[in-house]
Amino acid sequence: MPFCVIKSRTIKIICAITLIAILLCIPINGSSCAQVFFGYSTRRVPVYNVATEEKQVAISFDAAWGADKTEGILEILKEYDATATFFLVGFWVDKYPEMVKAIDEAGIEIGTHSNTHPDMAKLDKATIKSELSTSMTKITNITGKDVKVFRPPYGSYNNTLLETCDELGLTAIQWDVDSLDWKGISAGDITKRVVDKVKNGSIILMHNNADNVLDALRLVLDSLKLKGYKVTSVGELIYHEDFTIDRNGVQHKN
Repeated sequence: MPFCVIKSRTIKIICAITLIAILLCIPINGSSCAQVFFGYSTRRVPVYNVATEEKQVAISFDAAWGADKTEGILEILKEYDATATFFLVGFWVDKYPEMVKAIDEAGIEIGTHSNTHPDMAKLDKATIKSELSTSMTKITNITGKDVKVFRPPYGSYNNTLLETCDELGLTAIQWDVDSLDWKGISAGDITKRVVDKVKNGSIILMHNNADNVLDALRLVLDSLKLKGYKVTSVGELIYHEDFTIDRNGVQHKN
């Protein structure tokens, strides 16, 4: 009777590959970020978009430099009966406190974008905590509301950052639709990028002071309305309990 011999080293390799494959599919239940096994280390992942059957998306604006277009954004959102999330850097809050108040009074969600806009993946835990808590306090002192969402500057993150977010009650938010408005591209090009990539549960990244953001925002909202999408804030889109996040950053309701 023919038979084959499998070396113990081969068996170990097969077992290791199987274990990695299993771990890759295990999300973290109820955490603001998923935990994914890459090789020999575990990497945590923030929310990039939400798995939902509802035609609902979130628009977000990062605010770090300049504010002259912010009031126009608020007016357009009101005109279209849409809402959004502004991620504010601490030094922007210091410079434009009245604008922070206006954003809040317009019913728009405010999240933190750090205090000084560093690459937070390069910081130690104490500095990360200071960046987050300082910026959160500045916002709360103006709005009287707790800050619940955070966007990492440059989209840069690591385990330490995301673990600190959990400790502070923050949900770390990325995006799956990048408008690239900061590059100064035309309103039409911005709109095409958004409309071509958007889907149920998408989080759209825009910037409050991009060159063509006002014209683009109207076109984007028009296009999303025609497609039947409801435009909300990040906080309205994401799940806040009984959820998992997969290795691609997709948040799922259990």
